[in-house]
Amino acid sequence: QVQFVESGGGLVQPGGSLRLSCVASGFTLDYYAVGWFRQAPGKEREAVSCLSMSSRNIYYADSVKGRFTASRDNAKNTMYLQMEDLRPEDTAVYYCVAPQTALTYCSGARGLVGDIDYWGKGILVTVSS
Repeated sequence: QVQFVESGGGLVQPGGSLRLSCVASGFTLDYYAVGWFRQAPGKEREAVSCLSMSSRNIYYADSVKGRFTASRDNAKNTMYLQMEDLRPEDTAVYYCVAPQTALTYCSGARGLVGDIDYWGKGILVTVSS
């Protein structure tokens, strides 16, 4: 029943922008930290961002700081990743994630700390001329 569905990916030129959305169903985001991961072909999975339930704590990987903005709209049960000034190295499959337990939290320095139970199917972002 629990599903996370990403949308908004696609092909963009370097310097372009995309906004990823992730809609949760069968699960209410209100009381949980949420986050984004990505994985490029042949590379390790990388934590991109997270934000706490209250959005007081927000984490960004060094590689995306200043370019990506994570947000959430609990009324819509949706999380977002606004990506600006995209670079070829941003090319990856992006996943939205959430924990099953509220004990998992978002550290501004380290990202999500604790179990991550729910993953979207992933959506491809390709940055290329």
